[in-house]
Amino acid sequence: MIARIAGAGARGILVALLVTTPALMLPNSVHDADQITMLIALLASFLTFVEYNSKYPSIVEFRDAPPFNRLRFASLFAIVIVLTLILKHKVDPSEMSQALTSIGTILGNAMDFPFSPVRMIVLMLPENTSFARVESVRVSAGMAYLISLLSMAAFLVLVRVMNWPTRKGAFNVWVNMPLFDPTAGGDVIYRLRRDARINIVVGFLLPFVIPAVVKAASDLIDPITLQNPQTQIWTVAAWAFLPASMIIRGIALSKIADMIGEKRRRAYAADKKAGKDGDKKTMQPA
Repeated sequence: MIARIAGAGARGILVALLVTTPALMLPNSVHDADQITMLIALLASFLTFVEYNSKYPSIVEFRDAPPFNRLRFASLFAIVIVLTLILKHKVDPSEMSQALTSIGTILGNAMDFPFSPVRMIVLMLPENTSFARVESVRVSAGMAYLISLLSMAAFLVLVRVMNWPTRKGAFNVWVNMPLFDPTAGGDVIYRLRRDARINIVVGFLLPFVIPAVVKAASDLIDPITLQNPQTQIWTVAAWAFLPASMIIRGIALSKIADMIGEKRRRAYAADKKAGKDGDKKTMQPA
């Protein structure tokens, strides 16, 4: 119990640190915005602690199948820290921020081609946006998209090479997938593979759809200018992280479906063999 409480507390602290990182690292932040950030950090930390301190699962998937959630958290944390350092370079330059800005500039320019995700998020900005702001968003988008691609590649290696999630023991579907009801109807394997395909397709389309929707909605509501550094960080981070998270989830569901299918084939083969052995014993003369 002590280990569970300590682990839940550490996760809660890390989540709070993730939420407050831009506000802590960027200078000249707004006082009211800092108060809202602290409130969100405390709420996120409390919910994380309650979830991981509970013996039984509630909403977090793959809780006991590391490093699924750790990889997603590390990916989001890396995106937030890198984008914060890039924006901090304008007011407090350092060698690290200079290197990240240079890499982001190269990646942003390389990925900024027609109909690319980076081009779509740049086109999301209003027409009167300054060149410096457009360049900042392009650099941030390039770095964030690279980190999301690396996280997906890392999880694919975990699944294909390191045999996730069974490399450290059996996989408990009920604990790791609390929102999935196997008795809801239909074949479990078919439903898992269907959900996996939906997650992968939606994750692939989101980097293109999100900027298009925001641009279309700008006629009805105030357009997103991303003038505030924290707004830019969280907008670009969500744009890059949410699609990658959905694709990772789709890969995980596909793997679970393959595991269930393999176990089902083994059970059928064992039953068939047992039936043949029983027939042979019955046919032997007394």
